[in-house]
Parts: sequence; structure tokens; C-alpha cells
Amino acid sequence: MPKGPVVILTALNLEYQSVRQRLADLQLHLHERGTRFEVGTVQGTSCSVALGLTNKGNHSAAVIAERAIQEFSPAAVLFVGVAGALWDATRLGDVVMASHVYAYHGGTSEDDGLKARPRVWEAPHGISQLASHLARLNDWADPTPGHEVGPQVRFGAIAAGEIVQNSRISAEANWIRQHYNDALAIEMEAAGVAQAGHLSGAPVAIVRGISDRADGTKNSAEDRNWQPRAAANAAAFAIRLAVELVGEQEEAAMHQDDRARSADRFDRGVSNTVHNSTVGIMAGSVTGSSVHMSTVSKAPGPTDLITELNGFRDQLGWHRAEGVLDEDSHREALTDLDSALRSARERTPESSKRTVMTLKRLRGLVADCPALVAALTPLVAAAGDLA
Repeated sequence: MPKGPVVILTALNLEYQSVRQRLADLQLHLHERGTRFEVGTVQGTSCSVALGLTNKGNHSAAVIAERAIQEFSPAAVLFVGVAGALWDATRLGDVVMASHVYAYHGGTSEDDGLKARPRVWEAPHGISQLASHLARLNDWADPTPGHEVGPQVRFGAIAAGEIVQNSRISAEANWIRQHYNDALAIEMEAAGVAQAGHLSGAPVAIVRGISDRADGTKNSAEDRNWQPRAAANAAAFAIRLAVELVGEQEEAAMHQDDRARSADRFDRGVSNTVHNSTVGIMAGSVTGSSVHMSTVSKAPGPTDLITELNGFRDQLGWHRAEGVLDEDSHREALTDLDSALRSARERTPESSKRTVMTLKRLRGLVADCPALVAALTPLVAAAGDLA
């Protein structure tokens, strides 16, 4: 279970400030490549948050999200900010939590028009369930003087592209509504963050406040009025989501510790002497026992690790051939595997640490394939023993 902070990223300074003002005891955290994060706690709680600014666009958001994930090993990544509504049913000021994200600019241009070929990422089930629960409680929003009806949380698709969409009658606007008519909001960063989370194995949630209707009113007086309110609403819901998420994880960890302590209270002794045999022991707790075997256990050495890593390449190829692993994940996995092999061959304490980090990233990448995760886990441990 991740023990790092919740990472919250924004694209605009206005959105950043909306989150920042809800945090206390902020400390600068400078990444070695120059990216600046601020790490603090949500006011009145022990929930730790690492806050960062990506700037506009899916590409920038993907790079900074990946950097934050590797730096903090977060419990979750929340991307927070404003977006345009694609349909009138979503009110200005409402919050949209992405059930899934479309990278809608994927397509193929043919004689009879542009055909959609989007990439799609679904929100993690656990975070979606928690967000739905908080929306039902409906006690997350800041009081808004003069507004009797508070903002609502809506769940649906978010379309993420590469341009600012500010029209309802342009050819692209009509194309988006034709091919992605279930999308509630449109923006420019969610696809990059979702891809970074997918490749790194980190859970990602996209939380957007509706500041305009993508209808030509951006930069109008109304937009300038709604943008800070929409950013504040998105920040309020995201902060509440982060606090509850960390609270649930801490509670689960406490229950796990309680079960371990309860198991330790059993006092059982088992003594086995085995020659050329396989022994299985199943019990609630086994203490004070010894198992003697005729074979000598040997810790994996550098040569063993490299051999196992080369063998893992064949497993990746088999899962790709069976359709369990998609082409993009297979390609990224091979890149990580090659990087881990290079580090393992150097056989220095620093290179061993790099090997561990790379294998952990690879394990997150193939998290949807239990067999691959099971094969990688002892390799991560073996690389750690060499550090």
C-alpha cells in the first residue's frame, strides 16, 4: 500500500492557489530537474499533500505527473482545475469527476471524413466509489453567500484535447459532440495525467470545476467571475476526497496491524526435518519453529538476477501474444526492462537502487496482469538485497 502523500496537480496558478490556501505547514520540495513542489498537510488533518503546477497541455501534464509519481510514490494523484461544459445540463460552478477520460484527438483522416480513434482511461474503482459517497453526503462545498443552491458533483466522461475549445458551432465542436456525446466537460490535461498514472501504476482522479460552456464566452466578464469559483469548488471536493482517501488507507493499515498482532499471540511450535522433499505449512501463526532441509538456500546474486530479468522478457511477449497486455504497455514494459538490465549489470549500490525503482515502475505498469506482478515481486526483492 502506498505510504506517500496525495499528489495534487493543477495547470493554472489560479487553480494552484485554490488548493494551496487549504494547506498548512508548506515546505518547498525541489526535484533534481528543477520542478518545484510544495508539501504540506490539509488544515486540521494529518493528510499530507504534495502540490505541483504542470502548466497547460497534456504533454506537460504527463511529464510532471510522471515526475511527481516517481518522486513521492503517492497514495493517489488528483488533477484539479477548471473546464468547459459540453452540455447545458451541467451548471456553471458544478464539479465534474471523470468516470473516464478520452484523448479525443486520436483519429484517422479518410476521404469520407475524420474517424475517431481515442485512447480511454477509466477512473480507479475505489476512488470512484469514495467520490460517489462524498457526493451523496453533499457536505464538501464551501458556503457561497448569495447562492442558495450549492454546486453539485457530476460523474461522467471528460474529453481532453490539444487545443482550447471555445465554440459550439465550429466543425471540431460538432465533431466532438458527435463522437463523444457522453462527455460532460472538455479540457487539455486529463489525458496526459491519466496516461502517466496508467504507466506508473498510480491511481488517478480528475476533478474539474465548470467555469464556462466552451461556447465563445471564454475571457468574458462572466468567465472571469466564474473561473475562481469553479476552481475553488474543484479544490474543495478534491481536498475532501484526499482526506477521506488517506483516512481509509490508514484505517485499513491499522486493521492489518491488529490482525498481525492477534496472530502473534498464538503460541505454536513446529519442528520439521526434511530431506529431498517439499513441505507446506498452513496455520494462523507459526512461531518458534525450525525447518531443516538438505538443500542450501542461496540468495540471488547479480548473475541470477540478470538471468531472471532476461527470462521475464519472454513472459512479457507471451502475455502480449495472448492479448493480456496491450501494445503500448508491452512497449513501455520492454523499455523499463532494458533499463533495469543496464542498471543491474553495473553492480554498484547506486545502480542497484536504480534497478529497484525501475522494477517497481515496471510492476505498476503490468499491475493488471497478476502473473507478471507475481513474477516481478521476487526480482524487486533480489535487486534490493544487492543494494
